[in-house]
Amino acid sequence: MSKLGFMQSSFLFLGIFMHAIKITEAQSVGVCYGRNGNNLPSQQATINLFKANRIGKIRLYDPDQAALQALRGTSIEVILDVPNSDLQSLQDPAAARTWVQNNVESYTPGVNLRYIAVGNEVDPNPNRGTSQYVSYVLPAMKNVHDAIVAAGLQNQIKVSTATYSGVTNGYPPSQGSFQDSAKGFMGPIIQFLAQNNLPLLANIYPYISLLGSSQISLQYATFTSPNVVVSDGSRTYWNLFDALLDTMYSAVERAGGPNIEIIVSESGWPSAGDREASLQNAGTYIGNLIYHVKNNGTPKRPGKLIEAYIFAMFDENLKGGAETERNFGLFNPNQQPKYQLSF
Repeated sequence: MSKLGFMQSSFLFLGIFMHAIKITEAQSVGVCYGRNGNNLPSQQATINLFKANRIGKIRLYDPDQAALQALRGTSIEVILDVPNSDLQSLQDPAAARTWVQNNVESYTPGVNLRYIAVGNEVDPNPNRGTSQYVSYVLPAMKNVHDAIVAAGLQNQIKVSTATYSGVTNGYPPSQGSFQDSAKGFMGPIIQFLAQNNLPLLANIYPYISLLGSSQISLQYATFTSPNVVVSDGSRTYWNLFDALLDTMYSAVERAGGPNIEIIVSESGWPSAGDREASLQNAGTYIGNLIYHVKNNGTPKRPGKLIEAYIFAMFDENLKGGAETERNFGLFNPNQQPKYQLSF
């Protein structure tokens, strides 16, 4: 397909996705449901919005009981997070068993739980603000995994953690590895995942890479480059998303996990708040991301479709940090889609 045809198809798909007309084969794409706002619809209304738009996957950042109740009886697949603040308590195997009983077994069957993300973007780098959780992640993962096995749910629910591109470095993608500061943290996690045939969750944000480098073009970051941007041996990269994901694959391979699957647990683009954050760029990125993951693998994993979760369902007006953090939503709090596209 030509690049023009690719973009036209992408915009068309996004328009359909956002206006809830008719979507087929939406199962490779999910949406993250953050609730850090004081003007958001109820959990039941939100799950109804997922169903109305035929969004087949959801990520919940904590075991919110109302959201889990609203998911009962739906086919929506769920990533359920153990929040970073709970990691220390799950060093106790009994506490992990109780957590699984209360938040997993109580909703199984009935809720289509697929993954447990034990911690999100924990990073040994003290500048990230999550380094205090580093020693807790792997023991909590092991304890939660053991509790899942004890409940007989290991074939349905996979335990992992959600990392992000910031723990890797290396260029081109085939040279990707975990940063020296992260190797001691991520290496044992990768070995545990490999031993138990579990995936790794990874948050992949071309927008953040774009902000951090003057060498990255908007076209490369939004899937709209007309030419190859990076050549890596026999592999060629037209978009930054694939390059970031394959860098993570290379890092995982070097850490001893050549067969580990990576689930993209977050990716998105803000519509306001900083350079290149606009409704147009957000709509372009999201539309092309949806098209890409449903139709393509990466150069390192050709032919293997990518399971990905878009961040996020709504703008969250109480989030801290940069202004962009409050503007990643696909929908406004009034449940209207943010992107008005002409075809």
